[in-house]
Amino acid sequence: MSVHQRLALLSARSFLRPRRRGLASINAEARDGIVPAADNLATTPDLGAGERSSGNYRTIALIVACALFMEFLDATVLATALPTMARDFGVSAPSMSVALTAYLLALAIFIPASGTAADRFGARLVFRAAILLFVGGSIACGLAPSLEAIVAARFVQGMGGAMMIPVGRLVLLRSVAKRDMVSAMSWLLVPALIGPIIGPPLGGFIVTYLDWRWIFWINLPIGVLGVVLVSLFIPDVREDVGRRFDGIGFLLSGVSLGCLLFGFEMSSRPGEGRVAALLVAIGLVFGALYIRHARRHVAPILDLSLMRIETFRLSVIGGSLTRITQGAHPFLLPLMMQLGFGFTAAQSGSITVATAIGSLGMKGAAQRVLRRFGFRRALLVLGVLATLGYALVGLFRPGWPVPLMFAVLVACGFLMSFQFTAYNTIAYDEIEKQRMSQATAFYSTFQQLMLSLGICIGAIALRVAMTLHGDARPRFADFTVAFWTVTAISLTAVLVNRRFDPEAGAEISGHES
Repeated sequence: MSVHQRLALLSARSFLRPRRRGLASINAEARDGIVPAADNLATTPDLGAGERSSGNYRTIALIVACALFMEFLDATVLATALPTMARDFGVSAPSMSVALTAYLLALAIFIPASGTAADRFGARLVFRAAILLFVGGSIACGLAPSLEAIVAARFVQGMGGAMMIPVGRLVLLRSVAKRDMVSAMSWLLVPALIGPIIGPPLGGFIVTYLDWRWIFWINLPIGVLGVVLVSLFIPDVREDVGRRFDGIGFLLSGVSLGCLLFGFEMSSRPGEGRVAALLVAIGLVFGALYIRHARRHVAPILDLSLMRIETFRLSVIGGSLTRITQGAHPFLLPLMMQLGFGFTAAQSGSITVATAIGSLGMKGAAQRVLRRFGFRRALLVLGVLATLGYALVGLFRPGWPVPLMFAVLVACGFLMSFQFTAYNTIAYDEIEKQRMSQATAFYSTFQQLMLSLGICIGAIALRVAMTLHGDARPRFADFTVAFWTVTAISLTAVLVNRRFDPEAGAEISGHES
């Protein structure tokens, strides 16, 4: 998870078993007294650190979460200010989309490189540098005198953002005891769900009563505090295995991911179908070239061999299907509330905040649910309920009591947040310590891609429904079709979840058969 919310808001405007060796064996080795050689202590984390950090793992999780919150909040606040920024720069509002595109480009290029950077320079150093880079780009955005200047500044912001998500997750995975991973991951997920909810009303307040440049400058105090806290509390974990940087893979993956992300984003805009199709085609071609390259390279920048690990593979596939709905939700729900119900942006935000409340409720319940039912059964049952809950959102009508709609969204936020906590945790159950950085980069890349694809599918489904119904303006029936389309895709994740071993992640969850 970050940029899918800004895409959603821009689109809305333009629309009108036996245990395998993994973390468990690593912790066991630490308990048995196996420690790194003396000459590697400076660069290799103590294998027992995760066990001893359980007392302050919430501190580590909250520090990482605050950095991610800064990025997610910036994403949605910015979209609110685009028309005002366009007026100040003397350009049309649609022209401002290039500022969002620049951020996408940086994400596509640098997310795959995050794991290699963390291994070579240390996760704490890279995470701290990512925050500084993001804040520096924010300051430059606030000072930008022209569209060209803000595009360059947004690219710098994107470089920092691309490193913050996967490296922040890596810091958590390497610093937290396995028994505390579910709780830590639930804390980490909160900013991804809250930021997009409070972003639009905060952006509207800043644009109305202050100056749009404050949208970027508010990142300065958050970033400075983050750097101080990272320096004080985040351990300097790294795994320098002497891999050579995969330059060709870096180029091929950057072109592929960049074209796919831009193609998905443009497909949600009327009149951009041919350009979007061309970009997606180019992205697929370069993606195929990358796959061919990765099979021959000793240490590819995105390690496809990770998909041979069962829990990681199932989490990537199941999580990707589920994220179709999560990506479409920030696009479809505010649009339905404002165009269908006639709500203002503030009224819409007061209802959509329900999903954030639900996600906060999940934070304390995830560990208990997983301990009682295990990953497989919990994902099967609660995954179906979450998907059906969002399908029910497609039936919202003006006759529904507002408290009832609010309650449904609270339940959806709780259930969807639980799914991602579970997926984001069990994905690393069988990952070797030496491969943790590659796994976080790989997982974050697919996460971003599928969130963007969710916007694309939601927008296309809504447009097709309008065409079939002969509507120039979306009606409630059109929104129903769109919600049911994305939830039908996400519902197929149940077929993936069934393939998890009943005992998968038992050490993480504490579940006993």
